[in-house]
Amino acid sequence: MSASKPANVEKAVRPASLGRVLLVEDDTVLALALEDALLRGGADEVVICQTMKATMAELDKREKLDAIVIDVHLADRDDGWALAELVTLLGPKRPRIAFSTGSPGDIPAQIAELGPIFEKPYDPERLVEVLASGRKRGLFARLLR
Repeated sequence: MSASKPANVEKAVRPASLGRVLLVEDDTVLALALEDALLRGGADEVVICQTMKATMAELDKREKLDAIVIDVHLADRDDGWALAELVTLLGPKRPRIAFSTGSPGDIPAQIAELGPIFEKPYDPERLVEVLASGRKRGLFARLLR
């Protein structure tokens, strides 16, 4: 007689890979919460940069990035959204972009079209869901909570 699996045993499902994620966030507590959610959600690696200078040094390494989460207001710069413009220059296979901010209105409209906007405070799991889905949304649907 062959053994069969009980009907109620579920197969473990590994989340889809989010790849290598650059997290630009100067709030240490939020950065750690987002890092944890991203790793549990399938990120292979999360690189945290707390300043524009550290972010530019990381981008200068030219290592492949699959996604970048950008805090719009950093301690050393108030225009973190400008990183999105720079990221678009990384070629046709640019990383997915998401914005993290308490002031969504501060992001110029043409920049806001580059990725979803998460208004602080937000659920880190929602960020993971949106990055994993990879789907494009309309401008007004991008303001997520």
